[in-house]
Amino acid sequence: MGTDAAQITGGTAAEIAESIRGLVERGRLAPGAALPPVRALAEQLGINRNTAVAAYRDLARSGVVVSQGRAGTRVARRTRVPQEGYAPSGALRDVGNGNPDPRLIPDLAPALATAAGRRPVLYGEPTIDRDLRAWAEGWMAPDLPTGPSDLHLTLTSGAVDAVERLLAQALLRDDVVALEDPCFLASIHLAQLGGYRAVPVPVDAEGMTVDGLRRALAQGARAVVSTPRAQNPTGASLTAGRAEQLRAVLADHPYVLVIQDDYYSYLSQQPFHSIIGPDHQRWALVRSVSKFAGPDMCLAVTACDEHTASRLEMRLSPGTTWVSHLLQRITHAVMTDGDSLELIEHAGRYYARRNTDFAAVLTERGLPTVAGDGMSLWVELPVPAAPVAERLTRRGWLVRTGGEFSLEDDAAPSRHLRLTVHDLDEEETDRLATDIVEAASASA
Repeated sequence: MGTDAAQITGGTAAEIAESIRGLVERGRLAPGAALPPVRALAEQLGINRNTAVAAYRDLARSGVVVSQGRAGTRVARRTRVPQEGYAPSGALRDVGNGNPDPRLIPDLAPALATAAGRRPVLYGEPTIDRDLRAWAEGWMAPDLPTGPSDLHLTLTSGAVDAVERLLAQALLRDDVVALEDPCFLASIHLAQLGGYRAVPVPVDAEGMTVDGLRRALAQGARAVVSTPRAQNPTGASLTAGRAEQLRAVLADHPYVLVIQDDYYSYLSQQPFHSIIGPDHQRWALVRSVSKFAGPDMCLAVTACDEHTASRLEMRLSPGTTWVSHLLQRITHAVMTDGDSLELIEHAGRYYARRNTDFAAVLTERGLPTVAGDGMSLWVELPVPAAPVAERLTRRGWLVRTGGEFSLEDDAAPSRHLRLTVHDLDEEETDRLATDIVEAASASA
């Protein structure tokens, strides 16, 4: 299994992409092998540089290669990449999955019966149900820079789908996108598969940092993805002061696409603060129902400026076109039902309390921990996390280390664990806290 980039042939983007694909399939280009830089490939084949760019972009979108910014383009590795909610071993107690508690998800059966009993939806009808649109307008409008007077809504199959399509309509391969670091796993995957150059913006207790955003914009970022509340994995939420500072930085870049992924919305215990100013030209606010209505409820509402909304709808038109009206009707029924809303409000308070309680237990045992917002808890260790995680595995626990959420392969070893502890009983809580403290001490 070798590296044989010299055998790449072709005169068009399609021919070059097919040549590289063939070399990969035959094992002549091994997983992880570096491909020639765009300029070098163009000189090698006697083609225009843009043709080479297009070939690499097509391969990245199909998952054959991944772009690594300044590190170049490489053949995609076949190893499994981390996924939210993925547990590789059923023998371990999984406290790294990030899943909601099934007991705190509203019963969808009554809503499903109501939705299924209505007349079928046919081709050519409005893509958003009238009732859902009215509810979504009330959900989104108060937090938009334009207010309700200029509201453009689009539905997608979840927040990740929305972010992927928003980036695809705005960016080309090798374009720079500013991502929080540590970062939501799906955002890392989207940048890799899209061939974008992800520039990390550090996150602290107040959210995305001002200096980090400023550096990313100076490097040519054409899009920024921000989590205003319950940042995954850290749990950080933007403060009013930090949001104001970020708006000031972005004021000099009004045509940079700013995506706010407010995925936790209804469950959040923190106020929403926007980094999008009233004069910003390219923006989107994304809110999903998956965390409180269930992961299988793949529906997100996106509000954007008129230009972005139009391009987002174009990205939907050749494929999904619209989100199932059954899902729309179920969502509307759940989100207008008093008992369901009461359960959702209880769930948000419950997750926050469980994280706070576990953080207090760790602090009492000599491992100072502060709970943020969100489904999981971000625990800082006095030692690198990897050996701690290994010791916890031997004690029956499956955890996630902060390194899985890092944008930089050469970053210093992470000293964080991301834990999902809300479904632990009293005995499990005590045992996990004890095991974490002992595993950290043994690694010192």
